Amino acid sequence: MTVENVAGLVVAVALLGCLVLALIFPERF
Repeated sequence: MTVENVAGLVVAVALLGCLVLALIFPERF
């Protein structure tokens, strides 16, 4: 895997995690 692929995966996972947390804990956002 290239550095670009790893960076893209990290960003995608972080965005998905933020969305899931916002859905589970809406009072924190």
